[in-house]
Amino acid sequence: MLLIASTLANITETYPDLQFISGDSFYWSPSKHEITYQPGDPDGLEHLLHEVSHALLKHTKYETDIALIQMERAAWQYAKTTLAAEYNVQITDDLIQNDLDTYRDWLHARSTCPHCGANGIQTAKQTYQCLICHRPWSVNQALHCQLKRYKNK
Repeated sequence: MLLIASTLANITETYPDLQFISGDSFYWSPSKHEITYQPGDPDGLEHLLHEVSHALLKHTKYETDIALIQMERAAWQYAKTTLAAEYNVQITDDLIQNDLDTYRDWLHARSTCPHCGANGIQTAKQTYQCLICHRPWSVNQALHCQLKRYKNK
């Protein structure tokens, strides 16, 4: 906890336009220029640098689910290659891949057809269509909540 506090103090000094809020998870809010962080997380420094990377890379919104995963990869890459050395934090490939796995699992669940179980393609922000049965379905945002898929009629 002391390490995250001292690193956070350095980051705040370096990037005074960013706001930092203690919370239950890590995330970047581009509309508020706010990073929420979880003080008790054992990988807190790594996740904090990842969220700062989103801010510095100006990640604001995404139109497709795969674009979100690309943003996540870019933020981890920037955190590992640029910020980690600056703040003397080691970010392991295992941590990065474990984090990215949660997004890959999320994408797989979203793209699984609720009608036949095959994979589909995203046709709009929250809509998919099956490649096998050709039926569409909708999904919720589900970044910080449980994923739900809705069969379209």
